[in-house]
Amino acid sequence: MDPGLTRCGLGCVDIDSRRRARLVEVGVVRTAPHTSPELRLLAVAEALEDWIARLGPNAVSVERVFAQDNLRSVIGVAQVMGVVMVAGARAGLEVAQHTPSEAKAAVTGSGTAGKAQVQAMVQRILGLTEPPRPADAADALAQAICHGWRGGGTGADGITEMVSAGGAVRASARTPAQQQWAAAQAAARRTGAVDPRRLRRRSP
Repeated sequence: MDPGLTRCGLGCVDIDSRRRARLVEVGVVRTAPHTSPELRLLAVAEALEDWIARLGPNAVSVERVFAQDNLRSVIGVAQVMGVVMVAGARAGLEVAQHTPSEAKAAVTGSGTAGKAQVQAMVQRILGLTEPPRPADAADALAQAICHGWRGGGTGADGITEMVSAGGAVRASARTPAQQQWAAAQAAARRTGAVDPRRLRRRSP
């Protein structure tokens, strides 16, 4: 994900054992600046929950906030990051963070690549007929590809390699109970089972 309050990029890809990437879905959640912040965050959360329920991903990766001069923008991005992390945790998914430079380097070979270059390389990697637009969509796909290539594939031993917030590769392991719970959650999403938490929210 490319987090943002005004435009939040969402991208989902499949990556096979040969590191070939295929587009599953891409989109952008837009919220109006005049809307109250909590409602904007709710819109992002609901869109992400819908994606997780429909697509059943194995992991969620979100762009890590970086220093900017615009404090208001940083706060908004950080708030969306929190929403993404909570949504991923609720679904029993691994949640990773990669900096913009890491995502750019993964798809272009350069951590300082421009947006047009990222769009062009994402198009090439995924075999698309045209570059993903807007740039937020391309950034979200680059984030997903980065995570798929640099780590996040859970092997038979339950170990997941992920790039930490500091940029170093680390390994984390789920307990057997966590693995079973996550698998059950993913199976329920794929079969269309209703999450009991949604029923509770809808009850009067």
